[in-house]
Amino acid sequence: MRRKKLFTTLAPITAVALLTSGCLNDGGTAQTGSGSGNTSKTVEIMTGMGGGLLQAVKASLDPYAKEQGITIKWSPSDNFNQLIVTRVQGNNLPDIALFPQPGIMKDLAAKGKLAPLDDILDMPTLKSSMTPGTLEVGTQDGKLYGLMMSMNVKSLVFYPKQAFESAGYEAPKSIPELLALTDKIRSEGKTPWCLGIESGPATGWPATDWMEELVLKYGGRAKYDDWVAHKIKFDSPLVRQAAGTFEKIAFTEGNVLGGRKSISSNNFGTAGNPMFRTPPGCYLFKQGNFVAEKGIFPDDVVADIDNRVGVFGFPPATPDGENPIEGGGDLAGLFSKDNAAAKKLLQYMSTRDFGTAGAKMGSWMSPHKDFDVANYPTNTIRDIAKIAYGSTSLAFDGSDAMPGAVGSGSFWKGMTGWISGQQSLDQALKTIDDSWPAS
Repeated sequence: MRRKKLFTTLAPITAVALLTSGCLNDGGTAQTGSGSGNTSKTVEIMTGMGGGLLQAVKASLDPYAKEQGITIKWSPSDNFNQLIVTRVQGNNLPDIALFPQPGIMKDLAAKGKLAPLDDILDMPTLKSSMTPGTLEVGTQDGKLYGLMMSMNVKSLVFYPKQAFESAGYEAPKSIPELLALTDKIRSEGKTPWCLGIESGPATGWPATDWMEELVLKYGGRAKYDDWVAHKIKFDSPLVRQAAGTFEKIAFTEGNVLGGRKSISSNNFGTAGNPMFRTPPGCYLFKQGNFVAEKGIFPDDVVADIDNRVGVFGFPPATPDGENPIEGGGDLAGLFSKDNAAAKKLLQYMSTRDFGTAGAKMGSWMSPHKDFDVANYPTNTIRDIAKIAYGSTSLAFDGSDAMPGAVGSGSFWKGMTGWISGQQSLDQALKTIDDSWPAS
């Protein structure tokens, strides 16, 4: 989650505009960075990472670089999307960029600004090792340009472990079972869900995650991708099916702490905290893995997380059916194809055991399904990793892959308007469809 939707800027929109304005040189071949054409062992890595995640990646990569006699120049930026395009435009390239979203990476790849990785990395090993779907996220026109080197998971439902288990509740194996569990909790005079979508100027993004989740579960990865590309419209039976299930959960009286009227004003980060009261204010809370870190859940809960917090994967549409998950991550792209040191670092990042040191810090998760989960510091993180590794496919956050005017514009606003009762679902879906750029 980190920087992605917590703080919203115009950077993604501006970056896409720059990319499509014709300002970039369409040479059709990857450009060269600081180490290109020589034997330099200084590698600049540009990233949008910060905080604990960046420290975890450094802890995993810096020692290897030192062993190889490579000096890493880290260039973190809070405004990564816009800055990377500006630097490409000025031919002032880093050697490696860690893209937080695939959109701009694919635009740069399509314009020949990134080097394909298929001949640099061990593709057969990657195909057997990586979590299904993660290689596809970084693939453009049949070639790999972005290697996912960190992963986050959104398809999660957290619960107050001791109270949940004492009540005899069990993790549902399908969406109908999830709805049945919701009804059971409510019938016992308890509140099933905590839910909040308030996030300042980014209010509404947690609701888009709910819709993305349900479209993915009902439609499967292929139809989800078609929807993200607007080959399937918002005003469609698939999206309406997803909206209907969300409506059952969120709008039914007694299902959400504070009722429907509170959802749009309840902060997404603290919305789940009432489940740690005695007795719990709610028993179910859907969010990404980031909420289990310090600064989101209460400190005393995080300090005893394995005893206080339980988690299960948001269930598939049918038991034992296709079970894709929604998530994200950072994709390593290579600009300086002639820099042997940069290629060596990227090759190391592609290995199954990369990230062992960072994983122990609790802020980084490997996209390799055969990564040793014993490296994660808590059972909670291990459980989250197992949910991801056992999925049928990882699909990247849909709104992040949509045009900025939709993904961080009309989609957010439409969901907020519908949930708050300011507009109907019909109005919201039509407005979002109408806002989709013509080209």
